[in-house]
Amino acid sequence: MTRPRRSLLFMPGSNARALEKARTLAADGIILDLEDSVAPDAKAVAREQIAKAVAAKGFGKREVLIRINALDSPWWVDDIGMAGKAQPDGILVPKISTVEDLKAVADRLRGADVSIRVWAMIETARAVLDADKLAAASKDSEIRLAGFVFGPNDIARETRIRMKPGRAAVIPMITHCILATRAHGLEILDGPYGDISNIDGFAEECAQGRDLGFDGKTLIHPSHIDACNAIFTPPEAEVAEARKIIAAFEQPENAARGAIQLDGRMVERLHAEMAKRTIAIADAIAAMRS
Repeated sequence: MTRPRRSLLFMPGSNARALEKARTLAADGIILDLEDSVAPDAKAVAREQIAKAVAAKGFGKREVLIRINALDSPWWVDDIGMAGKAQPDGILVPKISTVEDLKAVADRLRGADVSIRVWAMIETARAVLDADKLAAASKDSEIRLAGFVFGPNDIARETRIRMKPGRAAVIPMITHCILATRAHGLEILDGPYGDISNIDGFAEECAQGRDLGFDGKTLIHPSHIDACNAIFTPPEAEVAEARKIIAAFEQPENAARGAIQLDGRMVERLHAEMAKRTIAIADAIAAMRS
């Protein structure tokens, strides 16, 4: 099933009002957070509130993820125990660096509903270097790996790379991680943009992320949702062209052809496959609205 993941918004689990508001926002997904946005002395309360929020449902067609604390924290075991019982769509795990980390998560989820997927945050130098190994672990169904979330802030902290507008210094890392996910049939989401008030800068980074190949972007403020959705939505003209390509290849005379002429240009089967993806995303976005 194709699922739009244009915008996934972090919401602090310690803020009951935010958890309620999450049910009304236009994001494709909500990430109920137990990590960065929750103070140490509020972890237990956040865990309880998230469990109640997921049990109460009411998120509509939005994808619901729970971000637990990192595996080197004192909270992650309780977090994942709660998440496994709450049965969100997925669990987002920070600072995954090795396949052994993924196996540790899988062990804790043994017996939990098989529909719960795992998302790995790529936030360390080791994770970037071993992105292919991590993605390849998805072949083991017990790992439950659905994809990556690229985490630029922690990568910058660990590597001392300076994050500047345009992200030139990290584009090789991003491309490496995207290639790893595509090689193994996974999804990948861009990290959040920190300068909340800079709407133009946010839009530029969204467009860059889309063009680099991200499936969507994680967000830290509701004001970014509409722009993010618009940028990651295939334009109407692109969708119309995709439907035209599919229709052309479905003509009986083109059934066995690898390439055809359409509107004065050559179109290959690979363009038809790309068109199918565009249509699937557009239809899934339309279904979200209905």
